[in-house]
Amino acid sequence: MSTPAQERAVRLAGGRADEAAAAVVGRFGCRLLGLPGTHLGAARSPRRAPLYLGRPWHYWWQAHYIDCLVDAGRRELVRGLHYDGGYGRSAGALAARVLGTVRLRNGLRFPNDYYDDMAWLALAAHRLEGLAAAAGKPRRRPQRAAAALLPQLESAHTPDLGGGLFWSTRRDFKNTPATGPAALCFARTGRTARARELLDWLDAHLYDAGRRLYLDGIRSTGGRQVLVADLYTYNQGPVLGALLELGTPADLRRAADLVHGVAAGLTRQHRDGPVLRVHGTGDGGLFTGILARYLAMAAAAQDLPAEVRQLAGTLVARTARAFWEGRRLQAHRDGEALVFPADPAVPARESYPPGSTVELSTQLQAWMTLEAAAAVQPELGNGPVP
Repeated sequence: MSTPAQERAVRLAGGRADEAAAAVVGRFGCRLLGLPGTHLGAARSPRRAPLYLGRPWHYWWQAHYIDCLVDAGRRELVRGLHYDGGYGRSAGALAARVLGTVRLRNGLRFPNDYYDDMAWLALAAHRLEGLAAAAGKPRRRPQRAAAALLPQLESAHTPDLGGGLFWSTRRDFKNTPATGPAALCFARTGRTARARELLDWLDAHLYDAGRRLYLDGIRSTGGRQVLVADLYTYNQGPVLGALLELGTPADLRRAADLVHGVAAGLTRQHRDGPVLRVHGTGDGGLFTGILARYLAMAAAAQDLPAEVRQLAGTLVARTARAFWEGRRLQAHRDGEALVFPADPAVPARESYPPGSTVELSTQLQAWMTLEAAAAVQPELGNGPVP
């Protein structure tokens, strides 16, 4: 049974996630070319209207926009109140609109040239399908997205370079950014043998045992294999999720090691203790939010040792608190909207001073981390849902 203090903590974390949701949707959400029934996240704010149709348009940012809306939708189901305090369009309905608009914006098709993009969208569509089922409102669009995307991912899993998943249709680079989320997607959709093959390839080729972290990838250059040894926060997240999803004793040991590797090698000092390290703006502005999502899964994984769960949860909660405390208000449309920092260790007044252009990726990162913190309540049985 929960205590009053625990219940207050849950309400506080959920309230912060709601405010992040309202800020991001209100600031970045827009119709595609003004078309009714469409919705996408603009890449930056202030933005031009209608939404610019040039490139890049950041397909994979939209996948994480859907994921964040699904998180908000899960909380809406629990309390029967929408993320913005109203009773209009739910977060889940908005997520379905984003998924449909991605297809429209992408030339009436879901696949594109990057397998990591497709893996992220397939994961988001699968979670949206689960939310719709939980709400008693099944939707066909997520199923159609999966039917289009999963064969693409399967086609990119070849024996070249020893296995793994290609990053793009150029087929000259196999890496963790594509292989990790694809392994998780396959694990969640019942393709466990394929998921196992991908994890085995990552362990054999890209796992740094000394640092207990996964490196970036292997590139084929002039007939040679070249290791790309960069370390990124987001590469660790979906691999952690896939390990937890498969859940054998060996997987759980590797997941525990990975959490410790993140704590030792992918954090920076903040006044309250270590917070997760970030990777700037642009695509890198999403990276650490993705890791936070899967650390929240680890915090709720009862098969992991208690100290590992505690470590994962503490990293999420402390990073979310730093994002929240670093926020500022900025005039927007008819009122003011929250702006979150690009780095939890640097307040928004420095990373996004008044008058500056704010990127969607960094704001999704903060929102994702706040959603992860709202899910980290293992004492109440409120762990994150897949």
